[in-house]
Amino acid sequence: MPRLSLSGRAILNVTGEDAENFLQNLITTDLDTLHAGDLKPGALLNPQGKILFEFLVSRNGDGLRLDTLQTSADDLLKRLTLYKLRAKVQISVDSESLVQISWEDESDALETDSTVRDRRFPQVLNIMRCYGGEPAADVPEPMWTALRIVHGVAEAPMDYTLGDAFPHDVNLDQTGGVSFRKGCFVGQEVVSRMQHRGTARKRILIVTGASDLPATGTSITANEREIGTLGSVAGSSGLGLVRIDRVKDALDSGKAILAGDIPIHLAIPSEHRFTFPEAKQEA
Repeated sequence: MPRLSLSGRAILNVTGEDAENFLQNLITTDLDTLHAGDLKPGALLNPQGKILFEFLVSRNGDGLRLDTLQTSADDLLKRLTLYKLRAKVQISVDSESLVQISWEDESDALETDSTVRDRRFPQVLNIMRCYGGEPAADVPEPMWTALRIVHGVAEAPMDYTLGDAFPHDVNLDQTGGVSFRKGCFVGQEVVSRMQHRGTARKRILIVTGASDLPATGTSITANEREIGTLGSVAGSSGLGLVRIDRVKDALDSGKAILAGDIPIHLAIPSEHRFTFPEAKQEA
């Protein structure tokens, strides 16, 4: 059973009698469908619908846990505090919390308040995220990156820049990270319009190179025109944030798609439900 400790993570604990209603009205995740023992992705958007903060949300006793980037934790705390007003909510940051991941363990006994199942991935993988405990054995973090790539699970800052991407761009609508039924949240109007009009132009796709891929941040091009950016990389596999209409044009015309000077193939993650556009979308 692979098990590793993640670096660069921090935990925000949101507690108090108004905690759930408070977050439900702000973040993209539908907390009404978040069961004990589960972890889902989520985001806090700006009014224009772009992701300011990403996190993984789970229940922690009577409160909620937001697992986020250590570099974002203090700013997320400040932003949530701005919305707090008179709500009976307490928010604290634990920047020293140990975050660990395990997978391929068939036991369900790990599902407690401190260990939850990561619902971004197929259940058969049994990917669990554990908070606290003893540090795991020294399993290299690239193993986790490779697993994320196989299933098209994007994370900032490797795969996109906070403040510059919509939830659809990074496939949050595919992994349970954004709800179109729960009602209002910050940026909801823009995101719902993209959903109902089908106007999402960028997506995270799986990148497979003819050889080892270049570094994260390398431009992805077709016919000498930039169509996206390479994100997480593990050998010849990676993730790319790309314009899917331009990918479709390149595929239809037989044009080579490159990451730097490496020929690549782009594919929709197998568990995701979106498709390439039928016709070229207007810019």
